[in-house]
Amino acid sequence: MTLKDQIKFVRQNMKKNKSRVFMTILATAIGCAFLIVLASVGFGLHKSIIQELMEDRLVTEIEVHAQMDDQENFKAINDRHIEYFEALDHVKAVTRRQMLQQTPAYKIGEYNILTNTLVTAFPEEVKAGFELSDGRLPEKDNEIVVGYSFQEELAPEVEDGVNPYHEDGTVKEEYAFKGNLIGKTVQMEVKDKKDSTKAIPLTIVGIAKKPSKDWMANSDVFISETVLKEIEAFTGTSGGSLELEETEVKNPEAKTYDQVKIYVDNVQAVEGIIEKLDADNYASYSIVSEMKQVNMIFTVMKIGLILVGTIALIIASIGIYNTMTMAVTERAPDIGIMKAIGANPTTIKKVFLLESSCIGLIGALVGTAAAYGISLAVNFSLPLVVENIFDESPPDNLLFSYIPWTLTLISIAICLLVTIFSGWRPAKRATQIDVLQAMRREI
Repeated sequence: MTLKDQIKFVRQNMKKNKSRVFMTILATAIGCAFLIVLASVGFGLHKSIIQELMEDRLVTEIEVHAQMDDQENFKAINDRHIEYFEALDHVKAVTRRQMLQQTPAYKIGEYNILTNTLVTAFPEEVKAGFELSDGRLPEKDNEIVVGYSFQEELAPEVEDGVNPYHEDGTVKEEYAFKGNLIGKTVQMEVKDKKDSTKAIPLTIVGIAKKPSKDWMANSDVFISETVLKEIEAFTGTSGGSLELEETEVKNPEAKTYDQVKIYVDNVQAVEGIIEKLDADNYASYSIVSEMKQVNMIFTVMKIGLILVGTIALIIASIGIYNTMTMAVTERAPDIGIMKAIGANPTTIKKVFLLESSCIGLIGALVGTAAAYGISLAVNFSLPLVVENIFDESPPDNLLFSYIPWTLTLISIAICLLVTIFSGWRPAKRATQIDVLQAMRREI
């Protein structure tokens, strides 16, 4: 009996019992759809969280906080460490920032702002991807670059009882600074421990690029190292702090950094560099490490959801087993004739396994199509439900259900295995039918 004849025989038998076969296929499709949709929740949330972690952060970025010495004390990063980082393979940039240890006031006419101030090495920042939205990088000691939100947060001095800010902290339109900041001279006012004030004139020559997220604000001011030293000389403290003792002024030869980041030229090299840093007792952090933990958690979660979804297919397999058992009973005369004319028991078994496989495959394809439809409907309707019922806005780019092609293949494979296993026992039973009893029953 050729494969073509076997398929023809299966089609004829399935047409004889359309209702029973249809219900069996429907049960299989429901089970397969349930498996895919259930597991897609894990895949969707995983994708959303990874996307949230990745947004505005570089996978090739490694933050280095300090180094632990033999006495298990953490030491700040200095130039010696920077040279070591730059000598590592696959390192394309090492950014280092010194933070001014007070929040100075910046004044342009009647407008002013209190914001963070820092010193950085711009050549390394540019290598790491730092960009300007307007202007240029500083070339002189009294030139500065400001964050994109610097102008938006400038507010005028107002009379008592007048509030120039909205509830979200932004400046009202009528009080907002108008004009171009490039070329403007701003007075930076710093204080010492005696509350004396010193004004340092600075010129704005560049504005940093706008953050990709609307809710992110960056009003930082980048000053030169010369200006920082001038502030330290005025305050008599390290970093211009208002809390340290005068005797704690740091030695310029032992300059330390508050924020150090290593940028690697490819993702594959990140783990190797992290291992070297760990071996040298550096306290470091990389999003790659966080992603590994998140991936592990969601892998376990997805496996659990797939196992739970498989239960639905096992329940559907009971219907396939019943269908195939009834088919063997009803077709006993046909089986007897096949055996009488010399059909091999293996061929008979293949015929029934082929029929159960067809039922499983059709059910899997129908269930997969239904799962994709449900997934699209859920992703479209869920934000509307959250907004209308709970009166809250869901997170941006939330993907509640996501069906990768791997999940589709896994689900179809599980469906076929379950259905073939369900038809195995009835198929084996078909080969054990006695020819004489089958023929006598026909008579």
